[in-house]
Amino acid sequence: MTIRYPVPPFNAQTAAQKVQAAEDAWNGKDPQAVSKAYSLDSSWRNRAEFIHGREQIQAFLTRKWQKELDYRLKKTLWSYSDNRIAVTFFYEWHDDAGNWFRSYGNELWEFDEDGLMCQRIASINDSPIEEHERQLKG
Repeated sequence: MTIRYPVPPFNAQTAAQKVQAAEDAWNGKDPQAVSKAYSLDSSWRNRAEFIHGREQIQAFLTRKWQKELDYRLKKTLWSYSDNRIAVTFFYEWHDDAGNWFRSYGNELWEFDEDGLMCQRIASINDSPIEEHERQLKG
């Protein structure tokens, strides 16, 4: 069995560690590596798309990062409880035509006892930006 530390119940420090680990993983843009933070039967709502299990997570992330080029993300801890964390985030990316966007959102996360995310609910909105308006470079 895989344990993904820190595990619930969360406190301010361990919740912040989970958020930073998620940010680092998603900025790595490796669908297989990212999917290992989720339970085998993890359930997502991402915008209007419903995703179930690691295989679908990997397929979703592969599609996402083929479309959202030069993706860069910043997550911020909003709140936490025993086994749940809420975050706000924004990320920047461009499409294959060179149009830049900043996407803003909120996520609600629920974790199992092994520290794997078993539920993720994400609400996201995209806003066109000019390349010189980017805040996340690197």
